[in-house]
Formats: sequence, structure tokens, C-alpha cells
Amino acid sequence: MPSRRTVLAAGAGVTAALTVGAPAHADDRRPGELLARMTLEEKVGQVFVSRVFGHSATAPDAADAAANQRELGVGTAAELLARYRLGGIIYFAWTHNTRDPRQIADLSNGIQRASLARPRGVPVLISTDQEHGAVCRVGAPATLFPGAMAVGAGGSRADARTLGTLAGRELRAMGIRQNYSPVADVNVNPANPVIGVRSFGADPRAVADLVTAVAEGYRAAGVAATVKHFPGHGDTAVDSHTGFPVITHSREVWEALDAVPFRAAVAAGAESVMTAHILVPSLDPSGDPATLSRPIVTGLLRERLGYDGVVVTDALDMAGVRTKYGDDRVPVLALAAGVDQLLNPPDLDVAWNAVLRAVRDGELTERRLDVSVLRILRLKARLGLLDEPYVDVADVGRTVGAREHRAAADRIAARTTTLLVNEGPLLPLSPLAHPRLLVVGADPASPTGTTGPPTSVLAAALTGLGFRATALSTGTAPSAEAVARAVTAADGADAVVVTTCNVTTADDPQLTLVERLAATGRPVVAVAVRNPYDVARLTSVRACLATYSWTDVELRAAARVIAGAARPHGRLPVPVRRADDPARVLHPIGYGLTYPS
Repeated sequence: MPSRRTVLAAGAGVTAALTVGAPAHADDRRPGELLARMTLEEKVGQVFVSRVFGHSATAPDAADAAANQRELGVGTAAELLARYRLGGIIYFAWTHNTRDPRQIADLSNGIQRASLARPRGVPVLISTDQEHGAVCRVGAPATLFPGAMAVGAGGSRADARTLGTLAGRELRAMGIRQNYSPVADVNVNPANPVIGVRSFGADPRAVADLVTAVAEGYRAAGVAATVKHFPGHGDTAVDSHTGFPVITHSREVWEALDAVPFRAAVAAGAESVMTAHILVPSLDPSGDPATLSRPIVTGLLRERLGYDGVVVTDALDMAGVRTKYGDDRVPVLALAAGVDQLLNPPDLDVAWNAVLRAVRDGELTERRLDVSVLRILRLKARLGLLDEPYVDVADVGRTVGAREHRAAADRIAARTTTLLVNEGPLLPLSPLAHPRLLVVGADPASPTGTTGPPTSVLAAALTGLGFRATALSTGTAPSAEAVARAVTAADGADAVVVTTCNVTTADDPQLTLVERLAATGRPVVAVAVRNPYDVARLTSVRACLATYSWTDVELRAAARVIAGAARPHGRLPVPVRRADDPARVLHPIGYGLTYPS
């Protein structure tokens, strides 16, 4: 066992040797010590972030243990850490890591115990995707805030920072110290199937303001925000989970549009940045995805924007990064491009051994690996993991889903609902004039663990506001029979509230439902629960609201606006183009109606 003096001297030597690739930092002493003690295999483990199945680090359910054996070659998280000495673990709901807040805290502590029990053990950086809105991994009773585009409609930097602070406190209480949020993509393509409402909007300066505010909030809570997806995923009609998107922006357009939020985030001290599996020929004509592109990761992000924090790949099991190279080449090429963390490879054993082999064969130098490991260890040090890797499970119930956090979520949501159409005006509805409401329409499956479905949540909220509201789900692709049932049900209602989710074509069956309901003569209020672009096709309704997501907090806010218990304050953060002439704008950025004072 080396003496403390030997370790300190070795750590200082490593730090000095790395200054060319990664400038020395004031907090390098302890990270340098840890790096100096690591074997090559341990360094390789530090750059990987993997999924693992189960609610417990040592005693997962039998089905989860079997899934671990099948996908990872081990039975438990503890065994995974022992074999690969991982630097990070990512939590998902589908891997059964996130049953409830106390269980999550126990799992986090179990993971830390397992890692620290190994020789030269290092705390694990536990991460998740808790964007809020459409993408969350930890559901209720954790506080679920409005999503990014809703926050963009609210336009409040203070609200964005509050969201980051309170959401960050809840994540940290459960042992999660890195969040893959906020989304810095500028969503300028209404057909974007993967970003959409996950973006704050289409104005790069407004997006930059809100991205930096959310990240500041997470930093104040002791959680590393991850700004994504560099160099910008906002103008694509292809989902990088299932295909390989191509962004045709010129270098000048990229500088003026996509780069703006990332430049602001870097200047504000972003702890980590996530790469995108997209092709941007103007930035790198090689045909490589940005995740594997040295001109993009090192040339633009590191050198042009001056970023020296942790760069993490988007998930390596996504199609966008696997179309050109095999799973053994992708992690090596990502590190060569300048990436630090390799997220969720499809086959961890293949990826881990590929990186180890690349270093032993000289394709990657150990010094290059050291640069990334040192960045990761610096981040762990700044987050307090090296001093306090464990969480107090008794504190979880006082923090996660705290009453004041839920009240703050409601206050933020109250400023996001956007009124786009109000002929007559029809809204607000009154329980005296329209006592019986039918709430009908799309109930998209929510990944957020909210109460749902949306029609039921809206009906319950409206009933609580004095109406007699009945819910009837017709789905996102209502059949002729479902439409007929809704029309029949409308006969017994004084007004109809219909939810829509991504009405993109003239023959969308949701549009048939809305038009048939309007033809009954009953007043129809449409609530676009995902993309606000729906309003361009909802020409038969007398009122239309946009909520930007279908989580409970946003639906409750919409119900208050419908009932007149709150005035609409939201303004469109994206332009809505005409359905019959997409070259013309129907509603510009900043558009939104309100009620008279």
C-alpha cells in the first residue's frame, strides 16, 4: 500500500502531466490522488455509465437478476461494479430502479457501498433523465414540474431556476447527482419527433436564458446539470433513437441558432454536456455522427467554445450512433473524438474490452484516458461525492414531493397555459352556464408516473372547480366507433373539452373527432396536450389551449384557465405555421390571448 506522501507526489505528477489536454484545476489534488492509484482497468471503468436492472444493489427481484445476467453477465449492481469498476450508473423506470423515493435512496446507498468496498473504491456518479414534462424517470410522489416548452411559454427565468433548484434537491436526496437535463436544442422544426416540447422553444436567446437558469438551479442543489444535445438536435424529422438524423444547417446558421444556448451554458459553467447522434455535414463532412466527431467535440465544443467539463455521449444503444460502426468501435471513436463518459452501451462487455484493448494496443494512449478520468473525478469532487457519497434515507420523505415543492410546481404551471383561440369569447366556462362537461380525446401514455390518464385528470380538476365533468378516452387514433360514442355522449353535455396530441395531417382521426363534436352544436374547447402546432388544424373549435405536456400539474393549470379560476399567461415559445400554407405564420412567437381584467 503506497504511503500518503507517495500518493500525493504521484497525484501531483499526473496532474502536471495532464495540463496539455486538460488544464489543471484548483480542486485536482484529491482527483489526482485517486487517478494515480488506479489500474488501467479501473480507469476504463470510470468512463462508462451503465444501466442495471433491479430496485436493490444486492437483492433484485428474480426477473431483474435474470435480465442482468442476460444483458450484463452478472446478477446484481454490486457484481456489475465489481467486474467493471464503473464510474457511473443510470437509473430508468423500465429497469425497475425507480419504484419510490425511499427505495431509490436505498439503491443509491447500496451502489455506493458496493463500489467503495472494492480496493481503491471510488464513489459512483448516479444519473437519470429527469427533464420534467414528457420525459421523467422518477414519478410521483416526487414533484413533477412543467416541461421545457411549458416553461418557455411562461418565459420566467426565475421559474426556471426554481424548477432546477427544487427538482435538484429531490434528486440529490435520492442519491442522484447527475441529471441529463436541460435540453438546449432550439426546436425550429415542427415535425421534430424526438425533441419537440422537450425544448424551451425556437428563439435561441430565450432558450439560452432558460437553459442557464435551470442549470444554475441544479448547481445550487448540488446536482450536475447536463446540457444536451450538442451540437443541436432541434431541426430534424428523424428520431436518433431509431435512425440517423442529418442537420443541413450551414456553419453560419449553426453559429447563430444552435450554438447560442450551448455557448451560454459553457460560459455559465455547465458541469456536463451531452453529444447528439446526428450528422452535420457543415461541421464535419466525414459522415460521422457528432458523438464520434473530433472536429465537433474537440474542435467546436472544447476549442471554439472553450469547454473543459465532462462530455457524455447520448445513449450508445441508439441507432443514430450504430449505423456506421460496430459496437466495439463506437466507444473507442467517441473517446478519440474528445468524449469523457460513455453512456449505456448496448453490450457493456464488448465496449469495456474494446476500450481496454485500444489503450493496450496504442490506438488510445493512457494519457488520453487519464484526461477523461480526471474530468470525471473532478466532477465527483465538486458534487461532494468524495466526502459524502451516501444519502440520509430518513430525509427522503421530508424532501421528495414536499408540499412547498408541489405548490411551486403549481405556481410555475399557472404561468404556462397558453390560450390560442377564444371566439365569442367562449372561455372562461361557468358552472352556471355550462354545468355538465364531457372531457374526451387523446390519452397518450405518460412516462412520468403521474396520475393520468389526461382526460380523467382534467375531468377531476374541472369537477373540483364546480362542474359535473365526465371523462371518455378515445385515444390518439380514435376509431369510427369511438368517435360515434363521443358524439352520443356530447348530447348530454353543455360543453365539450377535447384533448389532442400531435394532429399533423388533414386525415388524422383526432381531427375527425373534433369536427364531429363541433358539428353537434355544443361549444368545444380543444386542449393540445403536447405540441401547440395542433391549433393550425383545429379550425372548427371555438377555443383552444396549449399545455405543452400532459402531466397532472399542467392539466390542472389548464382546468383553472378553462374555469376562469386563473387567467392564461402563457405565450407561444415557437411559431405556429398555417396548415394550408406552411410558408406563412399563423401565430408568431410571443402570441397568446388572455381574459379581461
